[in-house]
Amino acid sequence: MSLRAPYTLWSGIYDLGVEHATEELRRRSLSLLGKPQEQRILLAGIGTGLDLALLPPGNEYLGIDLTPAMLRHAERRAQHLGLEIDLREGDVQAMELPDARFDIVIMHLILAVVPDTAAALREAARVLRPGGRILILDKFLRPGQSAPLRRLASPLLARLATRTDVVFEDALIEAPDLHVLEDRPALAGGWFRHILLEKD
Repeated sequence: MSLRAPYTLWSGIYDLGVEHATEELRRRSLSLLGKPQEQRILLAGIGTGLDLALLPPGNEYLGIDLTPAMLRHAERRAQHLGLEIDLREGDVQAMELPDARFDIVIMHLILAVVPDTAAALREAARVLRPGGRILILDKFLRPGQSAPLRRLASPLLARLATRTDVVFEDALIEAPDLHVLEDRPALAGGWFRHILLEKD
């Protein structure tokens, strides 16, 4: 199931509902990286580019998103900021990128959106160099957490915008070359989490 069509509709109003609500969460997430310099950084699921104003300077950036309408917003934002970034249409579950290309992969609010969380995480690991890091901000259930309302709503919400029943640990099992460096609650009693991974 592709979310290109609903996100094409959302693209015009996406920032109104998400930008201010997530700015501080994004800032705290990116702070886990410190201040990298001269790194190749992939923004997987870049959306409208809400991370762009918060990125440290002096790096090489590539942003990928499934939805051209979202990428057009990201392009305008990058131009306004004077930020050089390569923007490409693509599916984060199957990226047309070489192995071990990036030092850092940023995955903000994308792993609970894609139909196959594990596939997206495996792809991020594939394009990451050994010793590279993946930065995640998203909403995940804990293993064994019942959360009946979130699980009940997920099939409908998944067709419109996002899934609400994703268990991160289930996806991580399928990416055995990744290990957790940080896992902190971010919002909503720990439903949203800041996670930092490293590739062996």
